[in-house]
Amino acid sequence: MSDMSFKQAKELANQLELSEITLKQVLKKIDIASKNFDNSLAKQENILNYVPNSDKKLIYMKIVVALNIGFLVGLIVAKYIF
Repeated sequence: MSDMSFKQAKELANQLELSEITLKQVLKKIDIASKNFDNSLAKQENILNYVPNSDKKLIYMKIVVALNIGFLVGLIVAKYIF
């Protein structure tokens, strides 16, 4: 290191400053990506919580439709039989 010239030392310092700036920008981008990932995980959790509720609603809707169809078929059969 003692045989390093002033010009080489200045160039090395500039490279270190540039790498520091680059690292700061990368850390900012990683932080933003981390926040976006956390947001997407929260949205995914909301969707996973919503799916069972929608399945229950769909099952109830199928039962109601089946009962209505059964009622209509019963009315039609009763009309022609009696």
